[in-house]
Amino acid sequence: MSVRHLPAAGAAALLGVLGLATPAAANVLVQPAAATAYTMTAGRFWSLVAALLGLAGVVIGGLALARSAGRIGAGGRGAILALAAGLAGAVIGGLVVAAADGGPGTGYGIVGGFVALVVGLIAMVLGGLALARSRRAG
Repeated sequence: MSVRHLPAAGAAALLGVLGLATPAAANVLVQPAAATAYTMTAGRFWSLVAALLGLAGVVIGGLALARSAGRIGAGGRGAILALAAGLAGAVIGGLVVAAADGGPGTGYGIVGGFVALVVGLIAMVLGGLALARSRRAG
């Protein structure tokens, strides 16, 4: 083969590889992606959001209960905020658990939903205690 034919052979090989790879790539795109341990599915995302809301409610409720200095602990606003964040986390976590079609490890976020339910309920208890204490003191 001469040097003059080398670019033409390279172009033909490239077109042949791309021509053969196109149907395989189309087949991969059509198949649904399986949820792995590292895939962020919608259920996992919403259970994470719910757990973070519940965790924020626990932190704010704890601060309000301890009557820390600052705006969060003064006047029962922190208690109400903890109640709201805990309620939102528990409701979203409950919806994730209710919508899950599979068990743990399936990608539906059921474990995170249960965690969000528990953490949201703890936030609501802390918020309720802080609200009762602020009404009794004031």
